[in-house]
Amino acid sequence: MHSGSEYKDESGDLAAGLIVEAGHKVDTRTLLPDEKVMIRRVVQDFLKGGAHVLVLIGGTGVSPSDVTVETVVPFFEKELAGFGELLRNISYQSIGSAALLTRATAGTVKGKLIVCLPGSPGAVETALRSFISEFPHIVSIAGGLDPSATVGHADSKKDLADH
Repeated sequence: MHSGSEYKDESGDLAAGLIVEAGHKVDTRTLLPDEKVMIRRVVQDFLKGGAHVLVLIGGTGVSPSDVTVETVVPFFEKELAGFGELLRNISYQSIGSAALLTRATAGTVKGKLIVCLPGSPGAVETALRSFISEFPHIVSIAGGLDPSATVGHADSKKDLADH
């Protein structure tokens, strides 16, 4: 509940649409509170499941309640620092210095990809439109496949979990 009415997950709806538009499947959607225990549980469940990519939306800012990044990063085997750097660079072109307020990041664990996106619809759209074509390639490499075997990686289809 939000302001006496049902909460509308605009960013989650947008992400799900963009994931499907890119030819992928949304395996699961869950609306979570900004609580480390709940976020940790979702990541653990994802790592046990069959989906290849987990997209977490929100909790990447600088407020005390923004705990997604510090909850998720300890799971990473490899952090993709360039993900957040490039997202901030792209975002700077449209929103200016406010782009520095996000701690968006991504990383791999057990051959899977976890992406932590800002909660705003604009940031979700920017990130997914900019990077979703690379997700299958990242998963292939993280899973130990020969990078030369992933030519045409943007055409590969993987199941994505959106949380």
